[in-house]
Amino acid sequence: MVIGGGIGGLTASLAAASAGYEVHLIEQNPDFVEIGAGIQLAPNAARVLDRLGLFDAVEAVSVKPQNLFLMHTESGKVLTRLAFGKAFRRRYGYPYVVLHRGDLLGILLDACKQHPGITLETNKKMVEISDLGNSMRVACEDGTEYDCDAVVGVDGLWSRARSYVSSDEPIYHGYVAFRGAIPTSDVPFSVESDDEFIWIGPGKHFVQYPIRRGELYNQVAVFASPGFRPEIAESLEWGTQIELEAAFSKSCETLQVALTMIHRDRRWPMLDRVPLTNWRKSRLTLLGDAAHPMLQYLAQGACQAIEDADCLGRMMREHRGDIVKAFDAYQEESIPRTTRVQLAARWWGRFWHDDGDIVPALRDRILTTRAPDDYSDTDWLYMSGSGSSSSS
Repeated sequence: MVIGGGIGGLTASLAAASAGYEVHLIEQNPDFVEIGAGIQLAPNAARVLDRLGLFDAVEAVSVKPQNLFLMHTESGKVLTRLAFGKAFRRRYGYPYVVLHRGDLLGILLDACKQHPGITLETNKKMVEISDLGNSMRVACEDGTEYDCDAVVGVDGLWSRARSYVSSDEPIYHGYVAFRGAIPTSDVPFSVESDDEFIWIGPGKHFVQYPIRRGELYNQVAVFASPGFRPEIAESLEWGTQIELEAAFSKSCETLQVALTMIHRDRRWPMLDRVPLTNWRKSRLTLLGDAAHPMLQYLAQGACQAIEDADCLGRMMREHRGDIVKAFDAYQEESIPRTTRVQLAARWWGRFWHDDGDIVPALRDRILTTRAPDDYSDTDWLYMSGSGSSSSS
C-alpha cells in the first residue's frame, strides 16, 4: 500500500511494481494534482527516471537551461554562472531540466495507469494504520479498510503516516514564497534564452526559469517575514503581500518589474523537519517529504523523493520475501544522504540570505572568482545518489 499520489508516491509505485510487487496506491484528493508550477530535476533524479523508462517523455516537455546565473538582488550584477552545457552532461550523464510539476505528474500517472501491477484510487483519506503482525491495516475516512503486506507513507510534509514513527512537528523558518507561472509572451522584459536565474540578497531571493517548452515563465519570490513569530506561525498574519513589496523595494529594476508579475493568490511558508534516524515501524516506512521534508534552496525535494523510490525498489527486489529487511536496507542507504541534503539546504539558505557585512562580502568574492565549469560543489549531489553511476 502506497499512501499519497504525488510525484514521490507515483514513482515509488512504479519502482515497487517494477520489482515484481502488486501495488495499491490511495490518494486523499478527488484527482491527482500537483500544486505549484515549476520543478527542477537534476541528473540524480533524471538517472532514476531513465531507469524507469520515463526520461525521454520528461525531456520532451522540459526546458534544458544552458546556464544557471546567480545574481545579486540589489546591484543586478552576475555573481557566478554554473554551465549546464556539454561539459555538465558529460560529467553527470544527464542534463539539468526544468518543467511544469503537472507535466511530470502526468507522465508518472500515465505510466502507473498502464502498469498491470498498480491499482490507483482517489478520494481515500487515510485515518488509521494498524499493525497486525505479519500484515498492516489501513483505514480510510469513508470506512474503507485495506489489509496489506506493507505500507509506504508518501503523504507529504504534514504526513499522518509519519506520526506512527515520530512525534515531531514541521518547523517554520519565518520565510514565505509567492510563486507562479505566466505565459512567456506576457513577460514584460526580454526572455531570449533558456537560462535559469537566481537572485540572492539580504533576507530574500528570486528564482526565474522557463518551463513547458518555453511557453511559460516560472517565477518564485522568497523573503524573510519581519512579522513572523512562532506563536502565529499557522496564521495569515505574517508573510503578507505588503511585506513582499517591502522586502524587494530596494531591488534592481529587473526584479521590480518581475515582481509585478508574481502571483499573489497564495503564499507558501518555508518549512522542513528535523532529520530522522529511523523511518520504519514494523512493516511501515516513509518516503519523500513524509520522511525528510527539506527547504527548497537546493531544488532537491522531488529529486530526493525520486531517489528514495529507486532505492526502495532495489531493496524490495533484493530482499524479496522479507519486507522488514528491505525497509531496513532502504533507510540504511537513504537516510545518510537525505540528512546531508536537508542540512545543506538549510545552510545554503543562510548563505544566500545573510544580511551582515562579512559573510556577503566573502560569499560574493568567492562566487565571482569561480569558473562556470567548476563542478566541485555539485559532484556530491548530482553524481551521487542511490544506485548511481557516472559517465564522467
